[in-house]
Amino acid sequence: MDVALSEIEAVTARALELHGATPGTAADVARAVRVAESKGNRICGLYYVDAYCRQLQSGRVDGRVQPVVSHDAPGAVRVDARHGFAQSAFAAGFDTAVAAARANGTCGYSIEHSHTCTSLGYFTEQLAEAGVLAIGSTNSSARVAPPGGDRRLLGTNPVAMAVPARDGGVAFQFDFSTSAVALGTITMAAAAGESIPTGWAVDEHGEDTTDPDAALRGSMLSAAGYKGFGLGLMAEVLASALTGSHASVDQSPHKSADAPPPDVGQFYLLVDPQAYSGDGFWDAIQLLADRVADQPGARLPGTSHQPPTEVEVDDTLWAATIALSHEETS
Repeated sequence: MDVALSEIEAVTARALELHGATPGTAADVARAVRVAESKGNRICGLYYVDAYCRQLQSGRVDGRVQPVVSHDAPGAVRVDARHGFAQSAFAAGFDTAVAAARANGTCGYSIEHSHTCTSLGYFTEQLAEAGVLAIGSTNSSARVAPPGGDRRLLGTNPVAMAVPARDGGVAFQFDFSTSAVALGTITMAAAAGESIPTGWAVDEHGEDTTDPDAALRGSMLSAAGYKGFGLGLMAEVLASALTGSHASVDQSPHKSADAPPPDVGQFYLLVDPQAYSGDGFWDAIQLLADRVADQPGARLPGTSHQPPTEVEVDDTLWAATIALSHEETS
């Protein structure tokens, strides 16, 4: 069925609040769900609401905690999420981080000890809209074996970049997992009884598989072999070693209701373009955009997207979300 994005946001917020989140935290997370659905990113949208609610009930994620913002070095802003939602932790330190980037030219912005952030691009996009170039990374529970290896070491470990536009907004952006695909793509294929392409994963014996259930028992593969694995390692170092949060191998699956908190980190590099090439930055970005536009059928990633007012939602998923927003909890 078609559902208004405003209703998706409102129903999600009610469900989260009913299951233990404060109104402010529920609003932060519901806004991220709305944006994910508006972009067709169903894995990071309503698909996650049930897990959020169950984890609020079990205490795996704290929906009432207040993040702690630290700014002890001029170009470093840290937020301890205290096992709460990444969306609220990011919002808590946002203004401080942007101001630090303006003052210093760059700022490293870390979110520490949080729940999963789901869509990394949701955060880098906000930074670009504030006028700073943003590069982000995070990690997740181990699913990817190193090339030639036979044990899971890294998560899908996405990286993202968002570039500000001269007159506000985002010139272009990208957000992708360093694995061949996101984990949710395989779990959704398994739920639908569909096969997956060769090259996404191997089974528990290290053999290529097109069976999503065998893939979930085995290991996922990096995008582009060693190249993707290198990017995954970069994300791992930034998201765990720099933030003091868990490495991928120490995180339990992010949708599990009763596991210990996943203790995830995110790291963002903020760059103020005016501190470097000044107005020449905007000219260079425009020239880049023009050269891409000169090629029929080509476009910069993350452009030409007009958010709809409503989106198509699976009937069963929407009914389950509605039920969560009315569910009696103890």
